[in-house]
Amino acid sequence: TRSLRPAKSVPNVGTLVMVHLIFGLRFAKSATTAQNAGMNKNLQLSRPSGAGQALLLSLILIIGALSGCVTSMSSNAPVSGVVAGQGLVSVAPKEVIQALAPSGVLRVGAYSGSPTSMVRDARTGQQIGITYELGQMLAKRLGVPMQLVEFSRVAQVLEGIKSGAVDFTFTNATEIRAKDMHFAQSLVRLELGYLVPTESALKTPISKLDDIDRAGVRVGVSQGSSSQGVLGRQFKSAVLVPADSLKQAQEMLAQGRIDAFATNKGILFEMAEGLKGVKVLDGRWGVENLAMAIQRTGPAREISLDFLRRFGAELQASGELTAMIKRAGLKGVAAND
Repeated sequence: TRSLRPAKSVPNVGTLVMVHLIFGLRFAKSATTAQNAGMNKNLQLSRPSGAGQALLLSLILIIGALSGCVTSMSSNAPVSGVVAGQGLVSVAPKEVIQALAPSGVLRVGAYSGSPTSMVRDARTGQQIGITYELGQMLAKRLGVPMQLVEFSRVAQVLEGIKSGAVDFTFTNATEIRAKDMHFAQSLVRLELGYLVPTESALKTPISKLDDIDRAGVRVGVSQGSSSQGVLGRQFKSAVLVPADSLKQAQEMLAQGRIDAFATNKGILFEMAEGLKGVKVLDGRWGVENLAMAIQRTGPAREISLDFLRRFGAELQASGELTAMIKRAGLKGVAAND
């Protein structure tokens, strides 16, 4: 059961209306009597009568009372809490707010170049991406500001969560990472693949997945990524070449310093848009399960995870998560098996 803060006591609207009407009528009667006793008639012609002013004042007071009631009913602290585009309202328990945003600000860790994390909309110039938008929406739910903490690559984001420099992110949930952070349920499944040049210096160009693990093939990966760990265990002949950032990986591919780059297809298709003469190979060598992640240590971990799970389920059920994926231009989403 969701813990809700009790609503503030709100005056009965009908009672307030009656009080202001009575006040207005009494004031109007007094003003009319005063006018009949000798107020300047010219003033009566140039501005509303005393009775009219009284009724006008009464109406203003009534409107103000009604506005005050609406404000009181909709401003139950601590959450502003409307999820963009869906009107979903949720009140976060105080212990959840303190656990997820202990500094009073939700620090969201993201890295540029991945639609699952953060990219820039080429048309509007605005920041978009699933991590970025999830952070904004969660901050609204908690009723706190969001602070973007930007890194060069995913491994640095994970270290930020582990060290306590970051409160929240959205990333591939693996067993190894789960030792350093807590994950909610998987929200997005992404295919893992390879980006390769259409023209290669290799004697036998790479045209399919089976062409990758061969002697002399250099495969780029993000330093500290899960792809680096998995492929490092799987490859028998190909060599891994770590890149410090996705930008550097693009340069390495364009300059022929690597023969392929491996990661999820969301990133691969994003990289392909900035390069000429490259393609994403058909098929997949694995799947990532992306989930919201928070620090492993700290108070109220279970209740905070339960809050995140319900938050994620609402985004799925409302269609907001699908809209977020579309806005980010995320490709390579895997169908549920």
